[in-house]
Amino acid sequence: MREVWPGEPYPLGATWNGSGTNFALFSEVAQRVELCLFDDQGVETRVDLPETDGFVWHGFLPGVGPGQRYGYRVHGPYDPSEGNRCNPAKLLLDPYGKAVDGEVRWNEALFSYHLADPDPLDEKRLNTEDSAPYLPKNVVINPFFDWGDDRSPRTPYAETVIYEAHVKGLTKLHPEIPEAQRGTYAGLAHPAMIDHLKDLGVTAVELMPVHQYVPEHAMVARGLTNYWGYNTIGFLAPHNAYGSAGPQNGGPPSGGRWEHVLEFKAMVRALHQAGIEVILDVVYNHTAEGDHLGPTLSFRGIDSASYYRLRDGDKRYLLDYTGCGNSLNVRHPHALQLIMDSLRYWVLEMHVDGFRFDLASALARELHDVDRLAAFFDLVQQDPVVSQVKLIAEPWDVGEGGYQVGNFPPLWTEWNGKYRDTVRDFWRGAYATLPEFAFRLTGSSDLYEHNNRRPVASINFVTCHDGFPLQDLVSYDHKHNEANGEGNRDGTDDNRSWNHGTEGPTSDPAITALRDRQKRNFLATLFLSQGVPMLSAGDESGRTQHGNNNAYCQDNEISWVSWADPDEDLLAFVRALSALRRDHPVFRRRRFFQGGPFEADGLHDIAWLTPAGEEMTDDDWHAGYAKSLMVFLNGEAITEPDPRGRSVRDDSFLILVNAHSETMNFTLPGPEFGERWEFALDTTRQPAEWAKAGTEKAGDQIEVADRSLAVLRRLR
Repeated sequence: MREVWPGEPYPLGATWNGSGTNFALFSEVAQRVELCLFDDQGVETRVDLPETDGFVWHGFLPGVGPGQRYGYRVHGPYDPSEGNRCNPAKLLLDPYGKAVDGEVRWNEALFSYHLADPDPLDEKRLNTEDSAPYLPKNVVINPFFDWGDDRSPRTPYAETVIYEAHVKGLTKLHPEIPEAQRGTYAGLAHPAMIDHLKDLGVTAVELMPVHQYVPEHAMVARGLTNYWGYNTIGFLAPHNAYGSAGPQNGGPPSGGRWEHVLEFKAMVRALHQAGIEVILDVVYNHTAEGDHLGPTLSFRGIDSASYYRLRDGDKRYLLDYTGCGNSLNVRHPHALQLIMDSLRYWVLEMHVDGFRFDLASALARELHDVDRLAAFFDLVQQDPVVSQVKLIAEPWDVGEGGYQVGNFPPLWTEWNGKYRDTVRDFWRGAYATLPEFAFRLTGSSDLYEHNNRRPVASINFVTCHDGFPLQDLVSYDHKHNEANGEGNRDGTDDNRSWNHGTEGPTSDPAITALRDRQKRNFLATLFLSQGVPMLSAGDESGRTQHGNNNAYCQDNEISWVSWADPDEDLLAFVRALSALRRDHPVFRRRRFFQGGPFEADGLHDIAWLTPAGEEMTDDDWHAGYAKSLMVFLNGEAITEPDPRGRSVRDDSFLILVNAHSETMNFTLPGPEFGERWEFALDTTRQPAEWAKAGTEKAGDQIEVADRSLAVLRRLR
């Protein structure tokens, strides 16, 4: 018999103290909990946790330390009609496990029913086959890591440039990274990758899910996988397949048990040393266990009714606001505790700098409707750790009333889906988009100013992981998702894309030139807009998914960033754009434009002008065919001080926008706006040619090509 002491109920999970390990598991429904220890040969030893306090089962095992693999078996009622799914035949992962060794090997034993059973939820026909051989195991870790003098860069939002990336896909094909490190945390920390990010002016990487996740059974059966990772099973464990030491990357079969935890920390440290923050895309709205017919991997067998939202009246079934089969029960204190403990762990122990919350509206559903004052947001607001990092909401879910762009609390920023849609519509020539385009360009005050939020509440993006990459946005009218094996039925049909004359690749030089110009238009709009720009990995070099707008299951060249033949001209354009934004605070103001005159020069902080150089009238704004304008940004009228309280002064700029299908002549406004101007940006030319364009005077006419954008800087 293995010696076991009473231990402590907190912290939850497995905690090594140098002489042994404390194990603690919450389950309100359990009648008995067995801790299951596994040796290198997979032989299992079971130990009853001897104590229960506040529904937390706990025990301390002397001599058990880092590297020990474990799981749980929970004894209790199996009564699906009451929402209870305990089945001690099923090994269960620890919700607080900090490392996972191995991967799920799909087998009927992972389910609490027989797959061919016509009545799968009949408690009399329970599947009692042992699932342990097919389930990965948790691992006790040594939490020590030499962080040295690591500190978060804490880049102000107004100076932030976000780069959304997938850990594996970003570096899997990178030729300068050692093969063993490609597609791993170590690959992302490689100097070649960090140099690329710094060249782009990136200040934060937003990593697609790195919590331990599991691909769906049905997807694996089709020969595919969940590449994106929005299917979490371990909220405190970094995904083990992104470690470079494990067997999935050529390491020894017994290696890589928790070395990937250290590798993740080393990645964060290296990015911080380069001044780059790490933001995690987190999925607290559902888990990998799916709907009522999903596998029993963890939460379902521990305490299904506490962790999941169940239907009123028939608790066999789960409420689903996520489209993934289940919704985490954010009304239950222990489910909320898990989320908050997880967030604090990633900040305090893993040193990350913020979070992007997938389908964040689901976290606000205490009853049915989305509630801004839900308990989750109250907890975040008062938390001294979590409230101090970057908090980004994906402000929608798939439930009724789930689209909540502009409605999150003041502490939060949001993926601005309206920005994406408006900018796409405007540049493809949609009718009557000019007024909304103006709102998006200036920080979306119509969405955020009403509750005292600032322009940085808007995370601006044109593309992201979900949908077409930039190259495909200008190359396809329709999705081409046949490789996903769902008959091209998956993925949205609302792409707001335009192929510019032919579907897919072309050798037509006129179409290619227009597509290239449109890519530059999108990127220029993104970096010149007030708010926080987010660039999708690979867009800077012309990455394509060949028309697939839902590559969630494509762990291959469809999704991976290709470094073999990058678009060097586009890369140079993005670098120049980023530098223009970095060097000029007028493009990244911390407060909204007021539209009023400024004392020093009598000019407004912003002015909207027609191509004739005259101030816009109501008729100009509401002319549905209008697709061009000039925007004057007054660098002398920045009202917010710098961090030391000093006044901020900048150059003044004119943005000339022509989304028409024909070249237009723009007349520069009168000398009160500026006597002389020079080109600072032109989407029809490469950066090296901008300064060669010469200078212009007040009243001069400038020819602006069809579907192009130019920026002029006022000369002092």
